[in-house]
Amino acid sequence: MPLLSPLHQREFAREVLQRLRVAGYDAYWAGGCVRDHLMRRTPKDYDVATNALPDQVRDLFGRRRTVPVGAAFGVIMVVGPTGAGQVEVTTFRRDAAYSDGRHPDSVTFSSAEEDASRRDFTINGLFYDPVEDRVLDYVGGQADLAQGIIRAIGDPAERFAEDKLRMLRAVRFAATFDFHLDEATWTAIQRTADQISVVSPERIAAEMRRLLVETYRVRGLRLLVQARLAETVLPEILASEAAAKQGLERNLAVLGELRAPRFPSALAVLLSGLVDAGGAQSVGLRWRLSNKEIESLVWLVDHHQALRGARRQPRCRLFRVLAHADAANLSAMTSAAARAGQADPADAAWCLELLEDTREKFDPNPLLTGGDLLQRGWKAGPAFRHVLEAIRDAQLEGEIGSRDEALALAERLYTSFGENHARRAD
Repeated sequence: MPLLSPLHQREFAREVLQRLRVAGYDAYWAGGCVRDHLMRRTPKDYDVATNALPDQVRDLFGRRRTVPVGAAFGVIMVVGPTGAGQVEVTTFRRDAAYSDGRHPDSVTFSSAEEDASRRDFTINGLFYDPVEDRVLDYVGGQADLAQGIIRAIGDPAERFAEDKLRMLRAVRFAATFDFHLDEATWTAIQRTADQISVVSPERIAAEMRRLLVETYRVRGLRLLVQARLAETVLPEILASEAAAKQGLERNLAVLGELRAPRFPSALAVLLSGLVDAGGAQSVGLRWRLSNKEIESLVWLVDHHQALRGARRQPRCRLFRVLAHADAANLSAMTSAAARAGQADPADAAWCLELLEDTREKFDPNPLLTGGDLLQRGWKAGPAFRHVLEAIRDAQLEGEIGSRDEALALAERLYTSFGENHARRAD
């Protein structure tokens, strides 16, 4: 998939808007891209809101360049040139009831003002005309942006009844922008937090994936707990015991020190010591994460202290950990723990130095393999695995450095296992 260019994305979004205008329709940038523009942040994508109907949008841009991703709800995707991505064009609409707590049962195409009133939060209910550099604000979004407030549009209880995920999104936006939730919005979340259970695991995971890597992720997680959303979303981090609460506080301190975190690493930091590997796997399966993400999460939780005291560890044990595919993420977690005062900075620095060196230093090619031992007439069995592990340990410790030395050690080891375990194949 070609990389997107923010400049090309913006130019294409402006082109889509202007083409709708030339055709006689009203059209504005809408939603998150307007919020980000006003905050001087680079939008990840662009949405356009218009009074053109879905079929009119498709006729204007051509069937080959448009995708009816939600034509019944007025949503048409217009595909741009390479590097420009795509722009979601939505007809101004008014939503009917949300029986499933996620989608409106039906929509009625309407005006820009009515379209703004159906959106989730005031900071996401703004329209912008990039041609005239003009903001249309029907919901007080500009004032809330200036004051750093997350406020539901209209009645918060109604907004959350329409789409339960909005409660979690409110927390995530607070973590993204370091904004505060207005009192009515916060109260409504606390009163209906248990209803987040009707939201699909994939949608919950998508929000948590973003929340855990935001700059103000620790504050977001505290809000998650205080809002009672964590009781359903991530009960593993809650406990009444003082020791467990202290464990969560330690994890939050480390999480706050994690630099440019990846989602599995951030989640592993949050869960470490609160659950074991099986508990981490349960979270991954519940959120329907990918197999690769679950494997990474489980290994990191299981080894979260494996680099503590690294300089005092046997090299064979340490080097086996450093050879793992997630060793760099584990090293980042250990460095964050050191910055939080929970690990030795010198150990963290040494592991990082090793990982930045050539891999041969901590993960050299084996001096002997199982095939080598089979060729020399030894049978596979209990001794076989132990001998190979002992040879590898000796190599990693620097006690042997050649094939001949490895073979000599194998002979001694097999002899020490005795006749019954080391008998050669006839």
